[in-house]
Amino acid sequence: MSKNIVVLFGSPRQDGNTDKLTAAFIEGAESAGNTVTMFRVADMTIGGCRGCHHCFGEKGVCVQKDDMQQILDALRKADVMVMASPVYFFGVTAQLKLAVDRTFALLSEERPTKRAALLMTAGRGGVDACEGAIAMYNRMCRHSNWDAAGVVIAGGLQGKDDIIGRSELEEAKALGREI
Repeated sequence: MSKNIVVLFGSPRQDGNTDKLTAAFIEGAESAGNTVTMFRVADMTIGGCRGCHHCFGEKGVCVQKDDMQQILDALRKADVMVMASPVYFFGVTAQLKLAVDRTFALLSEERPTKRAALLMTAGRGGVDACEGAIAMYNRMCRHSNWDAAGVVIAGGLQGKDDIIGRSELEEAKALGREI
């Protein structure tokens, strides 16, 4: 059965290692007949959650009128949400964290079970540097009633193309096919 997949892509760099890892996932997902929509959140105008709970009184509609509304609309229709990010100081990028925080609006609605995945690239800190992001992902999945479908981390990447030829690209492609 074909799935509707939304990718929240957090890297502000174009054509870097995270782009390549995400492209491998998308290739796998599309080869299995799934539909993928990717949002490059670093290129969007997304304000931080204000914690005002307006969304809880307005059926998930945020008080802020920015690009996040299109992401929320897509996530409502999605079967799968994927977060893709390089590690920036032991977590996902600030751009992705803004979008993740704003998915709070979806908690005001019925939460059917969806699937989720996390794709990450890391430099010197390697996989250990991803522990905080993985903990956030796992907690989000539990709290949002999402099935944690998989995590692919490519660590020890220093240069822009260091991921080329790495096994994590095949892992991401396989996750995309299987999700």
